[in-house]
Amino acid sequence: MALWRAYQRALAAHPWKVQVLTAGSLMGLGDIISQQLVERRGLQEHQRGRTLTMMSLGCGFVGPVVGGWYKVLDRFIPGTTKVDALKKMMLDQGGFAPCFLGCFLPLVGALNGLSAKDNWAKLQRDYPDALITNYYVGRCPMCCCYLELLPVLEGTSALSWPHSIVSTLQ
Repeated sequence: MALWRAYQRALAAHPWKVQVLTAGSLMGLGDIISQQLVERRGLQEHQRGRTLTMMSLGCGFVGPVVGGWYKVLDRFIPGTTKVDALKKMMLDQGGFAPCFLGCFLPLVGALNGLSAKDNWAKLQRDYPDALITNYYVGRCPMCCCYLELLPVLEGTSALSWPHSIVSTLQ
């Protein structure tokens, strides 16, 4: 708990720096987890350059872009109610996420040395799956923050979720 309070104090004092460093750290940690637990490379086969690339991408692109977007979103939709959070999530997932992924995926391809032609082909192949996965993952924090929604959503089809969420929030 003390570590969390220290993080919150640092975030309040230096929001931009902390957001950028957090994004880089999380992306580096995510790559380590991917290489070690998913790909099972082991320490000898760990691609350190890939981890550094992901950390750099987090610090140089993801942190600043996402941090800036959240500032814009907070100005565009001020407030902290459940309805405000739902509006922010809908705008984020419906407007920002498709654009962000359209920039992020080619940037990763370029950093991995893909030619423009190969990068375009990879974007066309991977973009739909990445966006759909983002929608599954992007909705999860909303449900975790508002645990009272889970009983409402349990046993319902995905098509009825928007109606169930809105009626619960009202």
